[in-house]
Amino acid sequence: AALGAVCVFYTGLMQVSVVALPLGGLVGALCAVVLLMRLVGRGGTLVLLLAGAALSSFAAALTALVLNLVPSPYASYEIMHWLMGSLTDRTFTHVLVCLPGAVCGALLMFSVARALDALTLGEDVATSLGFSLWGARGVQTRLVLGAALAVGSCVAVSGAIGFVGLVVPHVLRPLTGYQPSRLLLPSFLGGSVLLLAADMVVRLVATGPELHLGVLTALIGAPVFFARVVMLKRSEP
Repeated sequence: AALGAVCVFYTGLMQVSVVALPLGGLVGALCAVVLLMRLVGRGGTLVLLLAGAALSSFAAALTALVLNLVPSPYASYEIMHWLMGSLTDRTFTHVLVCLPGAVCGALLMFSVARALDALTLGEDVATSLGFSLWGARGVQTRLVLGAALAVGSCVAVSGAIGFVGLVVPHVLRPLTGYQPSRLLLPSFLGGSVLLLAADMVVRLVATGPELHLGVLTALIGAPVFFARVVMLKRSEP
């Protein structure tokens, strides 16, 4: 999504319409997920994770390349400003742009809620219970596509705001009995609450130059996630 939006900056298409930037980000996210699914095929979860990490690194490298080739310092500043993530100057037009993708993505993820519970027991058990993992209507296909639609739509509007989706489910998991199906809705709501709280802190705390929302969430989210990793490690037998 970030790469797609940066390409819109680079080509000057953002001058055409206010929705050009969000749409560029959404197209980038959809292209990434199509490429990811083609690469993974029926390779399983580990292949999915490795391919996703490789694709993410490649997209980051292309984003850096575009920044390197931008001829105008002002354009470079605008791109960096967007990449750090912010809700400043966002309007209901941006909400309407990202809403269809976010809703469709959420519905896709909610449609595999029961299968996610089965997947906690392993892919073989989930398959034996009658859940198809891959294919056009497979659980993991719908899950990856749903996540790409929802996250890509939001990133296309707000820029890259990290650690919200990574930290919130880990924090809320003990409150939902460690069941993924029960964790989906609290994660959506918890992520919204965290984002709004961080945005209020950014706007109320005077730091001279405006502190970007993505910077604040990273500063808060990374230590929280590290703490969760340490707790999980200590709980191992």
